[in-house]
Amino acid sequence: MGKKEHYPFWYGGLASMVAATCTHPLDLAKVRMQTSATKNVSMVGTLWNVIRHEGPLKIYQGLSASLLRQATYSTTRFGVYEYLKECVSQDHNHTPPMYVLLPLSMVSGWIGGMVGNPADIANIRMQNDRSLPEAQRRNYKNVFDALRRMGADEGPKSFFRGLVPNCSRGVFMTASQVVTYDVFKRFLVEQVGLDEAKRTTHFQASLLAGLVATTVCSPVDVVKTRIMNSHNHESAIAIMKTAIRNEGIMVMFRGWIPSFVRMGPQTIVTFLVLEQLKHSGIGARHH
Repeated sequence: MGKKEHYPFWYGGLASMVAATCTHPLDLAKVRMQTSATKNVSMVGTLWNVIRHEGPLKIYQGLSASLLRQATYSTTRFGVYEYLKECVSQDHNHTPPMYVLLPLSMVSGWIGGMVGNPADIANIRMQNDRSLPEAQRRNYKNVFDALRRMGADEGPKSFFRGLVPNCSRGVFMTASQVVTYDVFKRFLVEQVGLDEAKRTTHFQASLLAGLVATTVCSPVDVVKTRIMNSHNHESAIAIMKTAIRNEGIMVMFRGWIPSFVRMGPQTIVTFLVLEQLKHSGIGARHH
């Protein structure tokens, strides 16, 4: 039996930060669409409005918060998931079955959501700030200024705003993205006969995982975005009821296209970088 490799905890976080840098404008468009009271808004139209009215560089508004969010949220969820997966794997050469992976991913996603919640609030507020009336804008300079002012102006409780929907999204995201990637990759290797080490295999598995993750996470993502961006203190249920009553049930899938256009490439880049990091073995330990 070969030596077992232990990959560094930060692999998933670094891969996610690379992906977030590539897809940030699409994430900004998704947030703007989810918080808009206008029904017929498109991804291209939203980005064009940002470029025309705020300037080309504003499509990267809130990038520092996005990177901190991935450094906290994704590092935690990927790291915990890989650690738990190693703990339950009797044979490290084979992926455990889905009924084992699902509860592991749910625990990992919840913990990741808790750790990343403050940066996620700052990320959403910074991305959406310029679309608000001038009197309501927060004008954060960067993510650290946002966190400092949140604590000073709103108190420590503000860091946990929208925690339950955010952790719920973390559960759905990790289960639908990370688990389905493992399952799709195993299917492509064992049933289709693709090479496990090839980038084309990783690409196909991650594309399918991104499609599943976008659809599963859309409703909770809309509610989470509206809670974190709100100046009021309504519950998740109240916000969801109001949105559906005023805008129809499909509001829960508002921004699905930019979400998928973002989630697809983000998932692909994340797993391609993650697989390359594993292949490189940087920082890996053997025993």
